[in-house]
Amino acid sequence: MNADRWTRRRVVGLLARTAAALPTTAACDSTEEAQQPPTTPTASLADSGTPGREQEASGTRPLFLGTYTSVEGGGKGVALAAYEPGTGRITGRGVLAELDDPSYLAVRPDGRILYAVDEREDGAVTAVRLSDRKVLGSRSTGGAAPCHLSVHPGGRWLFSANYGSGSVAVHPIDASGALGERTHLVTHSAPPPGPGQRGPHAHQVVTAPDGGHVLAVDLGTDTVYTYRLDEGAGTLAEVARARTRPGAGPRHLTFHPGGRHAYLANELDNTVAVCAYDPRTGRLTVGGAQSTGAGPSGGTGTNYPAQILVTADGAYAFLANRGHDSLARYAVEADGARLRLLGTVPAGGVFPRQIAFSPDGGLLFAANQRSGTVSTFRVGARDGGLRPAGEPFASPVAVCALPL
Repeated sequence: MNADRWTRRRVVGLLARTAAALPTTAACDSTEEAQQPPTTPTASLADSGTPGREQEASGTRPLFLGTYTSVEGGGKGVALAAYEPGTGRITGRGVLAELDDPSYLAVRPDGRILYAVDEREDGAVTAVRLSDRKVLGSRSTGGAAPCHLSVHPGGRWLFSANYGSGSVAVHPIDASGALGERTHLVTHSAPPPGPGQRGPHAHQVVTAPDGGHVLAVDLGTDTVYTYRLDEGAGTLAEVARARTRPGAGPRHLTFHPGGRHAYLANELDNTVAVCAYDPRTGRLTVGGAQSTGAGPSGGTGTNYPAQILVTADGAYAFLANRGHDSLARYAVEADGARLRLLGTVPAGGVFPRQIAFSPDGGLLFAANQRSGTVSTFRVGARDGGLRPAGEPFASPVAVCALPL
């Protein structure tokens, strides 16, 4: 991989502590806009408490926060906090585990084990048992700078996307939740990189609602790859490719609950696209480019869309806009086949890299990397409107928020 390119995607976290602008190249944190003043937080991490039953007994729920530990002003590992479902208020609970650059987090379906990427040159994934904060070990991803991971719905396999080397890794999960040695590594060797790219950059890997297909989104090749998972062997066999328009830089995909449509956020040309999906074949068809609500599309603006989500009932979708520092809201129409932009609201922080719903869908959390804050919003049941809930919570170089 290009070492300078990967270093810059980590160093972008320094901007949370500086007033000067730092140009970066196309990556998980691609941006060239000037740094904006950070949002002033009103709460911070405190060293107390444990996850799980104690929080539930107090009426709060656990919230895990990912960061970059290798940049100035970064965190110490996976941070632990608690949130109140009724008010959205967040309070600190210290550090769950001192891991290296845990920039993306996921949990096993039973909620007992947390998995984190170690976004380093020698990439790894780590398992942590939540009941006692015990680290169950780490395994190499076989690639550089893993920036995303997900657990298969059956709970037996962990997938990770190596951004730096453009590859996808598969690890088995045993009964205890620990990870076994890698069973497969797929590198995106074709098609050739898109405009301005030097190689593939796998950015996300996710299981389709049908459970049998795994999709990998690659920013470098402007392609979404579909694989069929062998659930016995833990291997991936490519069955389809979906190309975006050249230079789109696809970053993140989310499925409509109906299972026949998905929504794709394109980081580099500042667009989103509705995709048709065939669960029988795993084939994805990318639709036309649509507005993010954050300036002109086509790469001429200063916005870099990050993560897109859809509500459990399939009625609304939300997009995190980095640069514009906003959250876009869409009405989902025609049984998932159409997005209609309703508008944007301020993200409550600078550079919202990742967003997540609370399990009941009533709250939305935004991890704001450059202001080092996590914002919370109430999600309107009737109109999907986003309304701030409480004050931004201070978390160093916040790049991922995972509420349980």
